This record gives sequence, structure tokens and C-alpha cells, in this order.
Amino acid sequence: MANQPDYSSYTESVVAAIGSKASTRVKKALPILIRHLHAAVVESGLTTSEWLEACDLVIEAGKISSDKRNEMVLVSDVLGVETLVDMLEHARFADNAGETTQSAILGPFYRKGVPSQPNGTSIVRMKEPGAPFVHLFGTVTGSDGKPLSGAVVDVWHDAPDGFYDSQSPEKPQYHCRGRFETDQQGRYSLICLKPTPYPIPFDSSAGKLLTMMDRHPMRPAHIHFYVEATGHKTLVTQVFDKESKYLDDDAVFAVKDKLIIDFVPAKAPLSEGGEFDEEIKFEVEYNIMLASDKEGIDSSSQQV
Repeated sequence: MANQPDYSSYTESVVAAIGSKASTRVKKALPILIRHLHAAVVESGLTTSEWLEACDLVIEAGKISSDKRNEMVLVSDVLGVETLVDMLEHARFADNAGETTQSAILGPFYRKGVPSQPNGTSIVRMKEPGAPFVHLFGTVTGSDGKPLSGAVVDVWHDAPDGFYDSQSPEKPQYHCRGRFETDQQGRYSLICLKPTPYPIPFDSSAGKLLTMMDRHPMRPAHIHFYVEATGHKTLVTQVFDKESKYLDDDAVFAVKDKLIIDFVPAKAPLSEGGEFDEEIKFEVEYNIMLASDKEGIDSSSQQV
């Protein structure tokens, strides 16, 4: 922009206003954010009306957000921010932890309080005609390769219509969600459905951003994991169907090569402790390796 005034002294006065009692993390992170935000405003020549529209977009996202849908997370997803944060977080641990399981974004539809259920049971809580059942199983280990007994494996995915239970009042509570605890050998096992590609919600702020950027809202078929074990870094990740569309242009940029999996024809018969009332068409063995809390950054130092 021609003859653009130098606003750097103004920006530095805003940075200098951060008080002495602010946390160490705030003193480090907020000046960076302020400088980059101010630079973006100046470089783009942002107008007052555009800034107010941006504020309204954030307000709208806040109003629609609930414990069943986090629109602000969705906004950050379509801008690629959550995936970038995830990439940085994983890299901090991977430097020391080796080949632990790749992480991915949490997304807007994670739900706390899903009840635990026995290994080998189904998370499918209503009839879904024609939807193929999947035996999903694996072992959770530490980075030393030793199995982790008592690890909690939280799993969720969309229903065949492309919606999560939290998006559809007609679906039973926790349909296609389940929480499992690994056995003495670190094993978990469950029955789910083969997920399908779906559009992220585009009826609010995230959709407006996608429209402005001339982008589609589609995500490839995937299954979410949230895995916790004492003494280990919590893993949030997703696995993606190798045969799915949109692997190359996921609307939220979450696909990583190491998270792409095969749904292979199920072996028969299935044995040991499962309540397999439906015919299982596919199986997925997905083994998970967690980083020790000692192998990455001191998370307490990262608090804002």
C-alpha cells in the first residue's frame, strides 16, 4: 500500500500494556499474536465495517456453540488453525518419543461423559439398514512397546447419514460412540459401523467462511479416537478410510498419510467375549503407541 504510515510504535504500545503480573506464557505468546494481528490489519487494509463483520462472525459462532457442537473449533478447523496447533504439539513430543501414533484434531463433536462399556460390545445403538459393521480392535502401548492396561479408548464416528448423534435428536444417546478400557494385555475391541464422508455444518460461521473462500465442506470418512493412560500424553487422533473421497482435500486439513487405514474383510468366526449379533463385514486392527508425559514438553509451562 503506497505511503502507508508506520504503525509499529502504536503496536508496541499495545504490547507494552501487558502487566507485570501476567503469566510467563502470556508474556511470550500475546506479543507475538498482537504483532501479527496488527500487521495483518495493516497489510490487508482492513476497514471498520469488515472488522465489525468479523466480530459478528465470532459472536454468531459463540451463540451456536454448546456441549454438542463447538462452532469456534469448527471455525478454527476451516482456517487450518487446529491442525497446525496439533502438528506443532505432536512434533514437540515426537522429537523424543520416536514413532508414537500420529495425532489429529479433536473436531467440534467430541462429547464428554460417554459411559464405559465392555470390550467386544457394539457402539451401534439403532438399526442402520445396509450399513456394514466393523470389528475395530488393537493394542495400546507406551513408546517402550509395553502394553498399557487400563488405558481408556474413547471412539466416535458419524452415522451412515453423515451426522453425529449430537446433530440428530432422533438418534439414540451416544449412537456410534463408546468408551472402552484396555485389558491386561493392553487390548481394546468394539463393533462400529464403516464411516462415510460428510459435510461439516455450514449453517453458521464456519459455513460463511467456506463460502467466502469458495471451498467445499466435505470431510473424508474417518473414526475419532481419544486415548488416555496414566503417565502418558493423551492422544487425540482420527483414522481415515483408504477408499474414501476427499482424502486429498479434507475441508479441515486433518488427513495425514500415517492415519490412512484399510478396512479389510472380516475373518470368521470371531471369538472371545464379543456380543457380535450382527454380521461383521470388515475389520480394522489399529494399534496405538502413546508418548510418555516425560518425553515431551512440560505442559504446565504452556498454560496461558
